[in-house]
Amino acid sequence: MMAHHNALGQPIGAPVPNWAGAAPIPHTPMQGRYCDVIPLTTAHGDDLFDAYSLDQTGAVWTYMPNGPFTDRATFYAWLDTCCASTDPLFFSILDKTSGKAVGVASFLRIQPDNGVAEVGYIAFSPLLQRTRMATEAMYLMMRRVFAELGYRRYEWKCDALNAPSRKAAARLGFSYDGLFKQALVYKGRNRDTAWFSILDQDWPQIKAALEAWLDPSNFDDGGQQKASLHTPASPTQT
Repeated sequence: MMAHHNALGQPIGAPVPNWAGAAPIPHTPMQGRYCDVIPLTTAHGDDLFDAYSLDQTGAVWTYMPNGPFTDRATFYAWLDTCCASTDPLFFSILDKTSGKAVGVASFLRIQPDNGVAEVGYIAFSPLLQRTRMATEAMYLMMRRVFAELGYRRYEWKCDALNAPSRKAAARLGFSYDGLFKQALVYKGRNRDTAWFSILDQDWPQIKAALEAWLDPSNFDDGGQQKASLHTPASPTQT
């Protein structure tokens, strides 16, 4: 990396010429081939509750600050707070085939001035986990921040003990940035937080890899992938 110095000879960060900030993230739909990512509303409540109820162990919620939800009233109370929030900014993920909401995700810690945003509060029901829809939903959210809005950095953070989340981050192209020990207390327990990120300079290669994987030609008649997804940060086999 090229060194930069000020008039005093002190090392300083590289210039970011003509930077005027990124645009705020709009609460508008993102449409894909297999799923749509649309603003979360209470109209999605019954679909989501039913989808999450397929997870009879409550594993979806282990590393989330809320849940599991055993009754609709409690779930709807949480849903109301999500719908009213602007940061996190919540979206539903809709199955294009059934038209039903099968999970949620959000943008959070949104900083247009710095061009930084995070993806989080990712709660995928069993109907969404390990599907093309799940990957496409994450692709659509990446595409919004980088291609549509000009962000410089996109973050993913999770409990350091959440192995599936760490693997998902790497599979999608996020690079590991480090560990923040004792970062949070949630559900009465400690959380060491693992940080991951994608930078704008990484996006073209990650975009190409995701689009190639998501292309219908990559799947056989039974819906099985022909080639695994390999992004710059992904494990050898995904």
